[in-house]
Amino acid sequence: MKKSMLAVLLVAAPMLAQKPSQDQAAVVLNAAGCGPNEVRFDVATDKHQHPTAQPEVGKALVYLIGDVLFGRPTTRVGIDGAWVGANHGESYFFFPVDPGDHHLCINWQSSLKRLSRLGSAVSFTAEAGKVYYFRTASDEKKEHELGLTLELLDPAKGQFLISSSALSTSHPKK
Repeated sequence: MKKSMLAVLLVAAPMLAQKPSQDQAAVVLNAAGCGPNEVRFDVATDKHQHPTAQPEVGKALVYLIGDVLFGRPTTRVGIDGAWVGANHGESYFFFPVDPGDHHLCINWQSSLKRLSRLGSAVSFTAEAGKVYYFRTASDEKKEHELGLTLELLDPAKGQFLISSSALSTSHPKK
């Protein structure tokens, strides 16, 4: 019996080491903070509005700023496995979060498989009453290979970027 189990494991091991299935990839992306891949957003931007907000009582506030991005992509923003909105090019939006540990994810929304794989994720701990500014930026990984980064900003830098960014409003496509 031990020999047959060993033989099964030796045959199965290469298959288990292969590229994960779509379901496995979705589980991993969800753990990183991303929402379901099939959700797409329509985004409108207004460069004449620059509203800001203060956190609700008992909540933190997160700003997501799309900085200088190659090609003005639409980037979906997810937190803890659910999409909360999207930016298009140099734009921003904000949303409340509960205090605690969170996983924030961005993903380039594209019908092109190569571009739809671009994204980034970070973990952070939110404190009630605090404001967090994150920036999405282009990142050239290798020669002619694009990437996206997601970084936590100093509040003054975040406010400065908002002053020159368009307000983004988005809703899921139907």
